[in-house]
Amino acid sequence: MLSQELIDSTILLLVLLNPFLLCIYLLDLIQGLDTKAFAKTMTRAGLMSAAVYFGFAVAGDRLFTYAFKVRYESFLIFGGIVFLLVSIRLVMVGSSALRGLRGDAPQGAEGTALPFMLGPGTISAAIVTGSRVSIPEAAGAIGFSVFICVTSLILLKWVHDLIRRRYEPIMERYLDTIGRIMALLTGTIAVDMILSGLGKWLETGIS
Repeated sequence: MLSQELIDSTILLLVLLNPFLLCIYLLDLIQGLDTKAFAKTMTRAGLMSAAVYFGFAVAGDRLFTYAFKVRYESFLIFGGIVFLLVSIRLVMVGSSALRGLRGDAPQGAEGTALPFMLGPGTISAAIVTGSRVSIPEAAGAIGFSVFICVTSLILLKWVHDLIRRRYEPIMERYLDTIGRIMALLTGTIAVDMILSGLGKWLETGIS
């Protein structure tokens, strides 16, 4: 029987690993690579991301406290601000906002994994998952979430190629609308990250 903590942690990871938002971010790769090459690239990116998530799930906020000598609360607040700014820009401008923010087209697994697959929100979710459930359960939640994300991206790539030639204007409008809707959810999570960071900061003192 799956525990509620495990279910909640998996849902949080799935929400933050948003394939629809990633689809907009990776639109250049989706349009420029064939399905086989795209699937290979995203599989590498997914494996790398899962390894980093698992490392943070095991180390937890101790990594920030003892290795980086900073508070985990500061990471939550700053990460929330970054996500909030990106979300606001995406809601106001549309999908072109992400293309402008990412600069040059990403290259290889490293480029595709950042900044969303290995963003502050997903890393925080991995830390929360590690604190809520056992290590094997955390590994299962991370592996399942990354698998769903990568599989969804490959499926979206296939659908995009299938209908792009005939319905490209409709596809562009669809991606823009979905991006704005998903940005509302991402922005809400970003505000929650900021509030959580401020709450933990106030609990432990302002020193």
